[in-house]
Order: sequence, then structure tokens, then C-alpha cells
Amino acid sequence: MVTEIIEISDLRFSYENGREALKGLNLRVEEGESLAIVGPNGAGKSTLLLHLNGLLNTNGAVKVCGMPVEKKNFREIRRRVGLVFQSPDDQLFCTSVFDDVAFGPLNLGLSPEEAKRRVAESLEAVGMEGYEGRNPYHLSYGEKKLVSIATVLSMRPEVLAFDEPSSDLDPRACHGLVQTINSLKATKLIVTHDLEFARLTTTRTAILHEGRIAADGPTDVILSDLSLLKAKGLAANFD
Repeated sequence: MVTEIIEISDLRFSYENGREALKGLNLRVEEGESLAIVGPNGAGKSTLLLHLNGLLNTNGAVKVCGMPVEKKNFREIRRRVGLVFQSPDDQLFCTSVFDDVAFGPLNLGLSPEEAKRRVAESLEAVGMEGYEGRNPYHLSYGEKKLVSIATVLSMRPEVLAFDEPSSDLDPRACHGLVQTINSLKATKLIVTHDLEFARLTTTRTAILHEGRIAADGPTDVILSDLSLLKAKGLAANFD
């Protein structure tokens, strides 16, 4: 039985300056899918992610696990949807890795013992076990990225939403991140400009162009269509 974990219907959003970022966007994501959302700058990709757990007002156009994304459901939806920001410095604010990763579970009201278990599990999942006592500000950028993912995993979300996860990473760190993401058992949405990263981490790709989904299909099919990529600003056109 197919279970739709995310349902977006006619989603529209304009910023205070009047810029219309989303213009009637429709999208369905099935449980367990790994979906890349690609598009040029200004297409609305990050804006879309921020609607998934109520950081922007959805006006009832978004459902997660059957629940409308609205104030009465925020606590439960934010437990189920883990958002990993583009910059880990937006996610890490404590003086130790342990405290950052434990922050979410403790705020759910879990016991210190359960929070400790979740910290250990989450750090192991991203290959950062043994870093509990380190100060996040003394880590490399790639290590910070992994710890920021661990802070989300500790909440045991059903959906993981990544905003430009490969940005500013060197090739070695990027390769490690690909392996980490592919090992995670959850529905995954990956917003990225990096088409090769999308190819390595997802099975489905949607192109977001001018606030709407312009194409949607298997990643290998979408990313092999050079004329489509050129038309939607995702490949250079020197003709």
C-alpha cells in the first residue's frame, strides 16, 4: 500500500517585499522515497522546505503524515520532520557536541538516560562517535555538517529535509556525506544545486522552476535530459 507522507496542494507564498516565491506548487512524496528538489537560484527551493514544519505559513496547503501543517500540529510535525539547514552554524549553538545533539530529545521531555542513548545512536549513525565532548566551533566544516544531521536524527524523524547539504564541502567530505545520507532510513528530501550529489543520493528528482514543479521523474531520467536542464537553468547553454 502506497503511503503519502507529504502532500502539497496549490502552495503559494509571497515574501513581504512582494516577491512571489511559490505559485501554486503541487507535490506528493511517498513514505521511504529519496527525492531531490533542484532548480536555479530564486526558484523557491529553500522556501518550500521551510513550509514542511511550519517555519512559514502554509495556509493549509501542506500535510505531513496526514496532518495539516498548522499551529495545533506544530509540535508533532516538527518531531516528525527533521530540517537540516544549509549552514551548520544555524543549527549548532551549544558548547559541546553532546549538548547540541541532546537538546531536542530533552526538550521532548525524555529522560537524561534516553537522551544519552539517542546521542550515542545519532553520532554513530553519522560516524561522529567519540566527539561528544568536543566544542562544535572547533570542528571542521564537514564535521559540523555531520553533527547538525545528528541533532536532527536524535529526534527520530520520519522525514529528513536537507537544504544544500553538499555546499562548501571538499570532495572527500562530500563523498562521506553521500555515504551517510544513503545509510539513513527515512523519507528524504534533498534541495541541491549539485546535480551529481542528487544523482548519488536520490531515486527521484523534481525540478522547481519559477515557483512550480516543472518536471518530476526518476533521477537518472531527469538528470540525463540535457535539453530540459538547459531550459530550466540547470545546465550551461553555449549554443
